[in-house]
This record gives sequence, C-alpha cells and structure tokens, in this order.
Amino acid sequence: MAIMCFCLFSWVNAQEKFNGIGSNLGNLYRLSDAKTRSISPENYTGEKGKGAMADPKNEERNVANARHAARDLGEGWKVNPFIIINPNETFTLAEINESGCIQHIWMTPTGNWRFSILRIYWDDEKEPSVECPVGDFFGMGWGEYAHLNSLAVCVNPGSAFNSYWQMPFRKKCKITMENLADAPMRLYYQIDYSLTEVPEDAAYFHAQFRRTNPVPYKDVYTIVDGIKGKGHYVGTYMAWQVNNNRWWGEGEIKFFMDGDKQFPTICGTGTEDYFCGSYNFDRGGKYIEFSTPYAGLHQVIRPDGTYRANQRFGMYRWHITDPIRFEKDLKVTIQDLGWRADRRYLAQRSDISSVAFWYQQEPHRTFPELPSKDDLEVN
Repeated sequence: MAIMCFCLFSWVNAQEKFNGIGSNLGNLYRLSDAKTRSISPENYTGEKGKGAMADPKNEERNVANARHAARDLGEGWKVNPFIIINPNETFTLAEINESGCIQHIWMTPTGNWRFSILRIYWDDEKEPSVECPVGDFFGMGWGEYAHLNSLAVCVNPGSAFNSYWQMPFRKKCKITMENLADAPMRLYYQIDYSLTEVPEDAAYFHAQFRRTNPVPYKDVYTIVDGIKGKGHYVGTYMAWQVNNNRWWGEGEIKFFMDGDKQFPTICGTGTEDYFCGSYNFDRGGKYIEFSTPYAGLHQVIRPDGTYRANQRFGMYRWHITDPIRFEKDLKVTIQDLGWRADRRYLAQRSDISSVAFWYQQEPHRTFPELPSKDDLEVN
C-alpha cells in the first residue's frame, strides 16, 4: 500500500509540474505548448523553417563547409554539417533570446579536447555559469575515448559526446566554444531545446573545472568552493592520475554546507565508495571498468611499459535521485590518499582534474581563473 501511494504521488506530482521542460516515461504522453527547436551548423539560430538553407554555389548566402562534397546535389542536402574554429578563436554555438530549456547537446570535436573550452551564459551574465574543457565536461578528461553510458552523459563510438542535463533559462542562453590549440578544430554539433515558460523554482545549471597537478603533500583536493546561494549539487567527474604504486583511493569526499567550518555535514568512506564501487574496483587483481546510469569507473588507462608510465582513471557520480541540497553555501573536497607498504595511509601527490555540476539561484560567485594552456595540457 505504501508503495502504491508513493507511486501515485510521484505520478500526480509529475503531471502538475510538467510544462515541456523535461519529459520522462511518466509524462511523455502529455501534450504541451512548448516549442521544440534545434541549433546546428545547418541552422545557426534554430529559427522555424530556417534549416538546410546553405547553398554550395552561393557562399554569401550561408557558409557551406561541405560544398565540395555537395557540389552535385545542391541546396537542401548535406551542405554545412560542421564548423571550423580557428586557433585562439571563440565561436558562438548558440544564442537564444527567449525563455526555455536546453534538453540535449550532442557534439564531436576534433583536436585536443583539453584545449576546447565550453562556456554557457544564462540571461544577461557577463561571466559563464559553465566553463570547462569540452572533454572533461563529457567525462573524457584524458583526451581518449571511453564508452560512457549514463542518464546525464553518454559518450558513444567513435567520439560522440551527449549531455542530457536539463538547463532552463528565463531570458537568454549563450553557448560558446574557444579553441586554445595551435591548429583549427572541426566541430559537428546539435543543441536541442524547448521554448517554454520556466517555473519560479527552476534553478540554473552550473559546471566548474579544476585541476591540481600535483596535489601538495598532505593537502586535500578541492572539487569546488565558494558556492553561495540556494541550490543542489548534482554530479562529480574526476580524471585521476596516480603517481605512486598500490591502491590509491582511500580518500574521503566531504561536503561542507551552510556554514560548516572544520567538519562537514556529509563525509564519505572512500573514493571508490563515493563512485558507487567497492574494494578498490578490483576483481581478481584487476581494475574493472563499469558504467551505470548514476555512477561509473568508465575509463582505466594502464601503463604500457614504455612512455605511458602512470595509471589514469576516469570516474563519475551523478546525484540525480539524491541531490545534495544547500541553503547558503557549499564546498566539496576529497582526500588524495593511498597506502604505504606497511599498511599505513599515504598522503599522495596525484594529478587530479574534476568537474563539479550543480544547480543554484543566480547570481553565482565568480569562478577561479581557468588554468593556462600549459597547465591544462595532458602529457
């Protein structure tokens, strides 16, 4: 009976709140006044009836990057499916001047994923709410493909990046990509969104990248700090290189919220525990990759005996069913902790990068300055 009541409450609640921002199997059958739109290189503005207008014989009318391939077919075919972003250039992928919600982002960037910086601005912001190398945003911080299969992010063959984070905005959305590399990058992309009213209690999506290389001895690694306002934390991605032998993931994650100082409100029991694994992610003396809807160790890069000397790991944990809610402030840290040979803890000096994902009321605090190109680089 209790289960039936819970299900009924969830079903009714879904019906009351549905407005076209996000659908699920519980409300997918319901009609909505939301308008579906999509931005890609074949329709830079997402305007109704303005897609596939590039003409391979008339570049003045629209860019036609695939004009040579489409020369025999003409307008309406696959004339401009990608963009070129030149070195040190920032390209505006989307600019939407209405209320609505980003529902899906797909892209497949070439080049060095650490040198392609994704930024998202909400409403009239001058500073981004999302600032992150594109690889790390999609769980590929080491610049190498690994299959990632989750509810919020999917990375599919050959290098197809997909985000399903819902991102509402009330007045405006602007998405840019900066190319820090010395060579042009090619980018295929599609941004799917709805134009609709946004509920009063809808918070704004944020994502912040950090890297410490190496973590100083006996220091903790800070995933995010300085969040001010009301919101909830929804996810962590980490790219972790271990610079010593033996098991490396004894470190506890800690969430300091709403005035916590020396001691946190939430304290985990170990790195692999937080990422929903156990006992070193080990079966039979091997790390076992896994990728689930909410958590995973989706990437293990093993030494090859020559020039790849260190172990590297990619992990994610999405707080979709268990968001960490805060009223005033939030700080998240994790210990860089392994084992010594005599079964004492070892404070390590790892190379750690991370992305923190959360929703909050605006305005948000200014992000720390993004690391320089040399400090972003993966070697």
